[in-house]
Amino acid sequence: MAITLTEAAVARIRELKRMRQSPADLLRVGVRSGGCSGLNYSVDLVPAAQPGDRVFDAAPDVQVCVDRKSYLYMNGTVVDWVSDLMHAAFEFRNPLAQTTCSCGESFSV
Repeated sequence: MAITLTEAAVARIRELKRMRQSPADLLRVGVRSGGCSGLNYSVDLVPAAQPGDRVFDAAPDVQVCVDRKSYLYMNGTVVDWVSDLMHAAFEFRNPLAQTTCSCGESFSV
């Protein structure tokens, strides 16, 4: 399986890379301890993958990287970009998450 991005997420990554003038950056996603359900997602643009990272092509010009430990919690996850009147953020649809908090910021497996 893999970590995939929706078209909206790909478009947002392209926009961020253009604004930062960093066309070669990768989207780094991961998992950290914290939040009301135990684990939080992390998102960042980075210039290169780290040794041991898994790297996925979301589009010809957009790649996603994730460290091995986070991948165990995120395998099969779809990353989306949602923007409405209340918020604008990346959202994660993780088939491994057994519970999530009401705000969607944290999860447990």
